[in-house]
Amino acid sequence: MDVLKLLEYLMDIIESSTKIPLLGKVLISKKEAVDLIEQIINYLPDEFKKAQWVFEEKERILSEAMKESDIRRKETMDMLKRSVESHDITREARLKAEEIIAAAQRDAKEMRLGAREYADVLLCQLEKQIDIQGNQMVTKLKLDVEGFINNLEKDVEGNTTLLRENIKELRNTN
Repeated sequence: MDVLKLLEYLMDIIESSTKIPLLGKVLISKKEAVDLIEQIINYLPDEFKKAQWVFEEKERILSEAMKESDIRRKETMDMLKRSVESHDITREARLKAEEIIAAAQRDAKEMRLGAREYADVLLCQLEKQIDIQGNQMVTKLKLDVEGFINNLEKDVEGNTTLLRENIKELRNTN
């Protein structure tokens, strides 16, 4: 029996099996299906097995080649770096870079000092404004409180007078 006949037989088993309504599934014997699949695997030609081996070997060789390529590339880069570092132009460039960095650090220090002085001036001005506005607010608040107290005294005095008049009136009605 060849592989195609076994696959056709497997298809017949699936088509003729009991169907489960609404699910689109069928019930088949596990033992029968597994036996049939094992037979199919056994009948596969050796070329399939060889092709699988060749494919796996190709993947292994490619992986090794990629690793070897990475190692060679790193070695070449290291060699180029050592070569460039030992060159006179590189030394001169390094000295020039150090001079530029030193100048940049001096400039940065001057900028920081200037920024601190500027911030100090602004903070002093802000402190003066806060003092002035705080004093103005306290003065206004004092005036508002005095006005409130005067109005409260007038209201209390008016209510007290009204109460006294009402008490006199009540005493006179007896």
